[in-house]
Amino acid sequence: MLCTAGAMRALGAGITRSEDGIWTVDGVGIGGFQEPDGLLDLGNSGTGARLLMGAVAGHDLTAFFTGDASLCRRPMARVTEPLTRMGARVAARAGGRLPLALTGAAEPMPITYATPVASAQVKSAILLAGLSAPGATTVIEPLASRDHTENLMRHFGATVTSQPTNEGGRRITVTGQPELKAADLIIPGDPSSAAFPAVAALLLPRSAITIEGIGINVLRAGLFETLLEMGADIEFNNRRIEGGEPVADLGIRASLLKGVTVPAERAPSMIDEYPILAVAAAFAKGRTVMHGLAELRVKESDRLAAIAQGLADCGVKVEIDGDSLIVDGTGERPDGGAAVSAALDHRIAMSFLVLGMAARRPVTIDDGATIATSFPDFVTLINGLGGTIVAAHS
Repeated sequence: MLCTAGAMRALGAGITRSEDGIWTVDGVGIGGFQEPDGLLDLGNSGTGARLLMGAVAGHDLTAFFTGDASLCRRPMARVTEPLTRMGARVAARAGGRLPLALTGAAEPMPITYATPVASAQVKSAILLAGLSAPGATTVIEPLASRDHTENLMRHFGATVTSQPTNEGGRRITVTGQPELKAADLIIPGDPSSAAFPAVAALLLPRSAITIEGIGINVLRAGLFETLLEMGADIEFNNRRIEGGEPVADLGIRASLLKGVTVPAERAPSMIDEYPILAVAAAFAKGRTVMHGLAELRVKESDRLAAIAQGLADCGVKVEIDGDSLIVDGTGERPDGGAAVSAALDHRIAMSFLVLGMAARRPVTIDDGATIATSFPDFVTLINGLGGTIVAAHS
């Protein structure tokens, strides 16, 4: 968030944050970005980098994108390829990796683009570029991915349509060059961040917590759907709509979980939550099979391999079969006691810290610095709930 705000300031937007946590943004309008003087450093945020590339691609300027060591390993070609079809030019490292230079199109062209995999980041980048293009820009995805970008565009006055395809996917179209209007927003709590205290509460006996104001968009809430199938005691209270998004207060109580099969078509709605789901599966009784996880191989780390290795090190029976992860839980607490490599991946780091809270022996991660980029209050929150996360000193 902070890196994205800094990048937007460099592009000419006015962004301030008051002491009460309210952000104020003075926008520059469609096509109004200025050429930044320095690098746009997105830290560890793949979402920030990819969406901002889309927004910049419709402007006649050159911007240089970079990030931390983890982000610079992640492939960007899946985003830059359709953006070049719209008229942008990209010079990147091998494999389309950061740092890269993107020169936007003076006259961006609308396109119709079928994404090879369901990716909200790719879709959103194209739609954001399409705001600057005349006519209709369309993205066709094989499975429905999270639709926060479409909801926000409508909230600010853009015309966005979404229709199911005969193949079970979605066809999303934005009408370019709209007159967007400033509008206030209440941002729902992030379900990906809520996943960590939620699973911790499910695993630790006698726990009961409430997490307020969490987004429960059906295209983003696959983890909660899966946990309910596993027998989790989760209540969705005070349901409401905020900023065009469904929101609820989650009441969560410690639960005995059972193994389930998670279908591949659910992956787009919970792709970032598989590490913490795998932790929950390690405590469940029976086999949990998670299908369709190819996307995990190109996240901040090879998350599929990192999850499996970390679980095995903690005494959990686990295997990878193609793009599926299989975890055999006994219904008892895993041994834990391992030193887990987080692979510069914040979600791996947080997931195994949660496992260590509930395992027979504590778990150590090699580096928790990346946690600060996505969830800076994680340690304070977990310790405030009764956990014990401490920094090791050499």
